[in-house]
Amino acid sequence: MEWSELKLESESSFEEAAAAAKTLSYNPSNDELLKLYALYKQATVGDNTTARPGLLDLQGKAKWDAWTAVKNKSQDDAKAEYIAFVAELQKK
Repeated sequence: MEWSELKLESESSFEEAAAAAKTLSYNPSNDELLKLYALYKQATVGDNTTARPGLLDLQGKAKWDAWTAVKNKSQDDAKAEYIAFVAELQKK
């Protein structure tokens, strides 16, 4: 299998995992949701280069902190980790 085929396969797996994350059979914890968010953003956007939200935006700060925690992870690595994490959550 060529690299381009592998990349397409992983892209389709990532999209399937993103769809599956929206239909989990239980409500994930806040930490699990933040990890899903951070890996998704890293996989789709890359490193967080935005300013940290203000003092009163607690949810925004938590999401910003989670995304920044995976900084320097490659987009392909973030996709692979996201797929594996969604698979883990589906077993719960």
